[in-house]
Amino acid sequence: MFRHMSRGAQSWSNAMTAAALFAVDPLGTGGICVRAGPGPVRDGWLAVLRSCFPSAVSFRKLPPAISDERLLGGLDLAATLHARRPVVQRGLLADADGGVLLAVMAERLSSATVAHLIAAIDRRQIDLERDGMSRRSPSRFGLVAFDEGLDDERASAALSDRLAFQLDLQSLSRPDVTSEEYDVDNVIAARRRLPRVDVEADAVEALCHAAGSLGIASLRAPLLALRVAVAAAAFDDDEIVRRDHLELAARLVLSPRATALPASPEQDAEMSRDQDPETIDDRQDPEVPIEDLVLEAAKAAIPPNLFKQLQGGSLQRPRTMRAGKQGLSKAGPRRGRAIGVRRGEFGAGNQLNLLETLRAAAPWQPLRRAGEAGSVARLLIRKEDFRIKRFKQRSASSTIFVVDASGSSALQRLAEVKGAVELLLADCYIRRDEVALIAFRGRTAQLILPPTRSLTRVRRSLAALAGGGGTPLAAAIDSATTLAVAVRNKGQSPLVVLMTDGRANVARDGCGGRAGAEIEAYEAARQFCVTGIPAVVVDTSPRPQPQAEKIAAEMKARYVALPYADATRLSRVVQANMAVG
Repeated sequence: MFRHMSRGAQSWSNAMTAAALFAVDPLGTGGICVRAGPGPVRDGWLAVLRSCFPSAVSFRKLPPAISDERLLGGLDLAATLHARRPVVQRGLLADADGGVLLAVMAERLSSATVAHLIAAIDRRQIDLERDGMSRRSPSRFGLVAFDEGLDDERASAALSDRLAFQLDLQSLSRPDVTSEEYDVDNVIAARRRLPRVDVEADAVEALCHAAGSLGIASLRAPLLALRVAVAAAAFDDDEIVRRDHLELAARLVLSPRATALPASPEQDAEMSRDQDPETIDDRQDPEVPIEDLVLEAAKAAIPPNLFKQLQGGSLQRPRTMRAGKQGLSKAGPRRGRAIGVRRGEFGAGNQLNLLETLRAAAPWQPLRRAGEAGSVARLLIRKEDFRIKRFKQRSASSTIFVVDASGSSALQRLAEVKGAVELLLADCYIRRDEVALIAFRGRTAQLILPPTRSLTRVRRSLAALAGGGGTPLAAAIDSATTLAVAVRNKGQSPLVVLMTDGRANVARDGCGGRAGAEIEAYEAARQFCVTGIPAVVVDTSPRPQPQAEKIAAEMKARYVALPYADATRLSRVVQANMAVG
């Protein structure tokens, strides 16, 4: 079953192997983090996963916006009022006991939901302490987290660290998907053989050595790799973990977590030459050490693009970003979108949440009736039971386009820049954003169109935009800063989209000179950074240039190269930056 294959088919083979081993030991391996969007590839892999489990095993879906009450459980208000005693309803984590939990859009799970998932995975139980009740329920499940994020959007690192397998199916297409299914009876038999599989000490040392050589700091990685190796041995009907099982575990578990490259064979040979030849001859073994075999297996499974990044020394994990709707959120006591309840006094414009008030009062009814024997009230409510609605308002949003219409852009890609702005305008219109247009060329920057919701006016102004002249980048950033601050002072949420090649050659006073103009441009970018307003810098050069990327770094803005700036990506970048801002 487990054999070496060419790199072209290795990704799908690894995905199917991970599904089978996860089915053998769902609790020990923790789960699988699958980086793939909805489509035939993910559906095909999910079909393989379901075929590995008996039909009695339940697959439950975890939505990204689930509430704590639905996730953990709580007081069933209707049943409590009918029975006149507290009735507890089970949460999703308790219902998933013994099954598989599918977390869709895992990159958008809230920090509270991630914390509850981590606690359930670590403790394998749910401790419910709310609504005046205390209850403990088993919660033993395998987790499949579907990471659908774009670019540097990622699922929680703390959550993925507890999942043995990390699969990336984004590079696969429909022809790569095969309909192979595993025999459920083999999986069930492998589960029975798990406790009888023996692990030798050198196997544990080999996995720890490989993890350390690949720069993996987490202690969970070699432990999870060991559980995968044991599951592979049980599936192959072996009573001991062998080298091929360790190599498989290294490829599936350790390689995706690698952050550094081990020493090359040339370095090892050089270190060997520095030692005493007689000592080296005495230490030579007839076969390759198991540590080297496991490490080479993990190293061979590292993707080529990741391999190039690791050659620089280390790989930094991208920070997790969450895309959302345009506009900043702020708390509002009377209107907006409801985001929960809080304890408070009824009145002064506050809105009472009747259901949550009854929920808070229900557990105390037996004690209150015993304390007031003569009371005829069917429901006794106290001041501390009042629950007030909480709201969140979204402020209006304004996207400020700052377009480079200088000679360098006009000779190169001004038409493509206008096309990219057109793509974003359609998305802004859908979200009902206000749009402003600033163009810079010659000696200064000019506000072509103040913030407006008229898509026709913006398109007309964009079509009439002519190119030519110098690149007053500092003046453009200053104008964008002034307009964005004014928009924010009006209570709106601004976003600046700067489209330029970054090659400034006109200073603030209108004089030429590339060196002085670049210094002022970087100074203006740092001044913009102080405002904390989100921004996106789109590099309009035919090939990405370091000048535009440096401007983005000084502005603390997202950097996107126009050759890859399609409509979907630009839209997600704009939404992600507004959510972060």
